[in-house]
Amino acid sequence: MMKLAVALAISSLILVPPAHSLSPQSSASDLGGAKHEFDSGDYASAIQLLRALVSQNSGSAEAHYWLGRSYYETRDFNNAVAELEKAAQAGPNSSVYHQWLGRAYGEKADRDKSFLTARKVKKEFEQAVKLDPSNISARRDLEDYLLEAPWIVGGSKEEGLDQVQAIEKLDTVEGHLARADYDLHVGKKDDAASEYNAVLDPKPQKIEVYFELADYYGKQEDGSQVDRMALEAEKVDSKDPRLAYYHGEARVLMGSDLAVAEQDLKSYLATTPERSDWPSHSAARYWLGRLYEQQGKKMDAAEQYRASLQLDPGRKDAKKRLEQLEKSIH
Repeated sequence: MMKLAVALAISSLILVPPAHSLSPQSSASDLGGAKHEFDSGDYASAIQLLRALVSQNSGSAEAHYWLGRSYYETRDFNNAVAELEKAAQAGPNSSVYHQWLGRAYGEKADRDKSFLTARKVKKEFEQAVKLDPSNISARRDLEDYLLEAPWIVGGSKEEGLDQVQAIEKLDTVEGHLARADYDLHVGKKDDAASEYNAVLDPKPQKIEVYFELADYYGKQEDGSQVDRMALEAEKVDSKDPRLAYYHGEARVLMGSDLAVAEQDLKSYLATTPERSDWPSHSAARYWLGRLYEQQGKKMDAAEQYRASLQLDPGRKDAKKRLEQLEKSIH
């Protein structure tokens, strides 16, 4: 589930937009092929196919949407914004198009440190919620923005709480998650912990719920709980590729079965594409660095931290550990 620094936090549950008819000039099979490339993580090929599609039919909202999504995954946020704006213009009644345009604006605002762009984030998330009040993912995006953003660009704890209460009426489990997020932002850590515990009572069958909990416990450096969430997630779908990451992280935090943890993390890196809604490869490299540190392999650990920072230069935990390692090595 992914967070932005300039006041933007992004929940990253992928939604599939409603289908839009393509003109005769555009081929549905080509669009299907582009989606296949997207799902496999070959964003360059998806972009190539989708650029050809939109050149043939500039009015295809769905083609612009997937082209914007592909640019988003490659962190080309200027082009992501441009294409998602076209998608929202061509399909103005799609909640999903406006939601992803808001996310793209958020990433661009974070990178450019632009208050002007940041103001557009709230507007798009609000439009997404207006178009589909049952779009909980959009409500979570709006909640996080309201809680993270400074007031000058529309941040408001009170409005954030309104979203929490709306989500609680729509879905009990999602309501607990939204309330926990709110409690963390207002400094009620004990209340947040209680909300996260309550998530497990109904035994949710949505695997992303367990991964969100695992992310929370990972930030608390609670390896046993991360492992517990991974095991619960495994009951929902034992073949989900993300399980390798969470099992590896848990074992590193617990300091146990490090050889297995290494295999898990390397497997995750080797078999999964970079996806904005999955644990990043930068994070996997970071945990490999932590693992090698425990084994006393300082040079290997430093190499992983550098790789982590190359993928995500803003990763403060990897930067701090690398600096400490370099001092001890020299």
